[in-house]
Amino acid sequence: MTRDSLRIGWDEYFMLLAKLAACRSTCLSRPTGAVLVKGRQVVATGYNGSVPGGVHCIDEGECYRRRLGATDAEKLSWCRASHAEANAVAQAARRGVAVDGTTLYTTLSPCFSCAKLIASAGIERVVYEHLYESANPDRDKHWSDTLKEADIETTQLTVSALSIERALDFLRSDTSKRRLKSA
Repeated sequence: MTRDSLRIGWDEYFMLLAKLAACRSTCLSRPTGAVLVKGRQVVATGYNGSVPGGVHCIDEGECYRRRLGATDAEKLSWCRASHAEANAVAQAARRGVAVDGTTLYTTLSPCFSCAKLIASAGIERVVYEHLYESANPDRDKHWSDTLKEADIETTQLTVSALSIERALDFLRSDTSKRRLKSA
């Protein structure tokens, strides 16, 4: 086994970072994480959650829009969370970091609104883990059509079990402990 075969590939690495960002999500319905990358460097991260200083569904123990009885068609109008992709773009903007030419790694395919934001921001590639799978299949189609029209490459990626185990090995242990015996 070569040394490089022990390393996680770049796409899986950045998707694992997006999955890690999702653990900060305050959404009870679909915790989602996103990472913007340019030149193999992280530009910004985001996760879905309420605006800074706002009340979070995870703290209240129930989904705000479901408590209001919002229908599936109304959910984007009544959800108090900003999406992970939008938050990643917003974090970059707050720091004055350009996202033009970046790749977006996200644990959930973008909604139509986020697809428009992605195209307008100049993001060149979207790598997603799961399809959104809404109750309205036509809605799911619009995000991908929008990105195709804007000539943005999309790739669905499932992190391999081997890469997940490799990452878990590091998460479970002290990562900087000496591996080889001293001479």
